[in-house]
Amino acid sequence: MYYPNDIEEICYEQEHIDKVWEEMKQIIPEYFQRYIDTEGGHGIQDSEAEKLATKFGSTSKPKNKPKETKKILDRLIKEAIDDFNKERQPYLDILDLESLEEYKHDVNSFKNTILKNQIPIIRKTLQNKQAKELDKFRAAFNTAQPGHLFEVTSNIIKLANEWKNDWYDGKEFEKIDNCDDLGYYDLDEEGCTAFGVIGGGIKSEFIFKLFPEMYPSRSREAVWSLYYLSSKKKFGCKEDSQFLMINADEGTTQQNYFYPYGLFAFYALRIFNKLKELYAKHGISLPIEYRFVAVDSFLSFVARTHQEEINVLKQNSLNYHYDY
Repeated sequence: MYYPNDIEEICYEQEHIDKVWEEMKQIIPEYFQRYIDTEGGHGIQDSEAEKLATKFGSTSKPKNKPKETKKILDRLIKEAIDDFNKERQPYLDILDLESLEEYKHDVNSFKNTILKNQIPIIRKTLQNKQAKELDKFRAAFNTAQPGHLFEVTSNIIKLANEWKNDWYDGKEFEKIDNCDDLGYYDLDEEGCTAFGVIGGGIKSEFIFKLFPEMYPSRSREAVWSLYYLSSKKKFGCKEDSQFLMINADEGTTQQNYFYPYGLFAFYALRIFNKLKELYAKHGISLPIEYRFVAVDSFLSFVARTHQEEINVLKQNSLNYHYDY
């Protein structure tokens, strides 16, 4: 069975979510150790060093340098935050409630100047002529009604601000243990989506850049990483994995571009709590104001660990539909 625009109902059930989480909870420490050993993917694991030594004729086992784990983790979180902040300012300036009030008087300029040239994630996607699969995004953007794009953007930002102001509390937030209690489902509704232009990935980037303590980035790498953190298991689903889009007839496999933000955010919150625990073992307190930056860095690492396999899975998928 194939679900092109949704996931199976079982995936929303808390009992199912808890089963998936039990698997992730066991796997995360393994990837976290790899995150340390490879210094976020920039170093080389001991096992790989041994393989290289054998390849070049050495019979002795390479000497392992003691890892200064706390320094490594401190550096990795600092690098992640620095990278996050590099292009944050345009989002803060443009996706501000007062700024949006001004933009609503000229929605054509909002689309063709502000979104097109000044919002980094959209600008880069439009300008990436090397990736032919992005042609559909460019076509959808060009034909999208300016008023609709403004309305959707405004709805997303207003909702994100409303939740931030009305109920967010840093300490209580981490105690949320039920997906329905997090209640981010409204961000998946039609009023917060411009199909083909502002989908799950882009809308999550908008609010992630505004409030990284509250909203995770549902990037391509992040969704792929959940597939691996759940050990590729079905957990009672009829499909291979809720985190993938598989079309056997077309021979296509992609991460699930339509994966609901409400569910993704709940898994991301639980992952943060687990990472917080693992960092604390090394004497590090994660900065709450950058809560989901730490998660994003870790999930990106998990996906990069499997990049070769991901490339194979994606190789027949270049002409498939993309939700941004």
